[in-house]
Amino acid sequence: MIKIGAGNLNEVFEELEKEKGISKDVVISSLCDAMVAAYKKHLRLKEVQNVEAFLDEQSGEIGIFKGKTVVDHVEDEDNEISLAEAKEIDEDVELGDEVKLEVTPEQFGRIAAQAANQVLTQRIREAERNLVLNEFLEKKGTLITGIIQKIDDRRNVIVNIGKTDAIMPRKEQIPGEYYKPGNRIRVFVLNVKETTRLPQVIVSHAHPEIVRELFELEVPEIEDGIVEIKSISREAGYRTKIAVWSNDPEVDSVGACIGPRGSRIQTIVGELKNEKIDIVRYSEDPVEYIVNALSPARVVSVDIMADDEFAHEALVVVPDDQLSLAIGREGQNVRLAHKLTNWKIDIKSVSQMEQAEAQNVNNYDYDEETAQEDEAVDTGVDSEELQEEIEAEMNQHELDEEDMQDGGMSEEAEEE
Repeated sequence: MIKIGAGNLNEVFEELEKEKGISKDVVISSLCDAMVAAYKKHLRLKEVQNVEAFLDEQSGEIGIFKGKTVVDHVEDEDNEISLAEAKEIDEDVELGDEVKLEVTPEQFGRIAAQAANQVLTQRIREAERNLVLNEFLEKKGTLITGIIQKIDDRRNVIVNIGKTDAIMPRKEQIPGEYYKPGNRIRVFVLNVKETTRLPQVIVSHAHPEIVRELFELEVPEIEDGIVEIKSISREAGYRTKIAVWSNDPEVDSVGACIGPRGSRIQTIVGELKNEKIDIVRYSEDPVEYIVNALSPARVVSVDIMADDEFAHEALVVVPDDQLSLAIGREGQNVRLAHKLTNWKIDIKSVSQMEQAEAQNVNNYDYDEETAQEDEAVDTGVDSEELQEEIEAEMNQHELDEEDMQDGGMSEEAEEE
């Protein structure tokens, strides 16, 4: 047996489990595997059979043991032992039993320690990686709190989230927001990628689901399932629209999200650095839903232009003084409404619709007046010439009938 630790190793194992989160069984298994690997390397063997390492946690000693089968006549000395020799080790042994013999080399200490250290370090890293991977795979799609560490050369924000550092790419950051190292931040776990070292955790500060998580934290009715979030559209740092629905007729979904004196919504807005939030009342009626989604603009009418599996299109008419508000700055309001409702929304003012209708009437009158002229032009024949030809054909037809009658009278006269 070789001494690898001073005194009771249980204290060391408990410290590892406390600091690294690695169980004692993993550490002991790693040490034993390391010793077997060192033994094989020491003897320059490619393979070893029935060789195991055993650790005495109390004394801190570890040894290599080889199992041999008890037989009457030994034919394979590496794997068999006679009954007489086996009785010297254990008096109760019988034929066919396996006896463990210590085979720890005398000059094994330093080599074993080096090999054990390498393998143990590797196993500990693997255990740490698996622990972190499993932990954050469970947290994928949720909000976590971290501390901003630094901004790297690629403008990624590095956030410490406990057992590892997470990466917030530029596209997942809120435009214009300053991320100061040392500040606490709530982020959304977007993805977890397994690597050869620690898992790479990708987080976001701009994802729409952050808004959902914040509302679930601040609004008990959502957590209890009374109020339901139907849809969210967000342009991070500027504006968010969230559609909510109440499963209880006595609970106002919008009022529940706002909270007493606006306390709930103010907390969420503060967390999002004063980002504007429109709470929209969801409706199964697409007309009503579109009207609500375009808030705060007032709507005159909504005409459904297409509603099937291929397209959802609506024409919305608003007062002239509401057109810019309905569209929003750089089209933001109508764009967010489209994402929220999944309807393509075309917005026109009242005056624009009146002009379009007047233009359609004028076009219709013009078409009626020119229809006959266009038909004549298409045939390539003048109308007066056509009438003269028709009259000439009719006169000729009358002459032919008179000739036929005269011819018949002449024949009768000759017969008489």
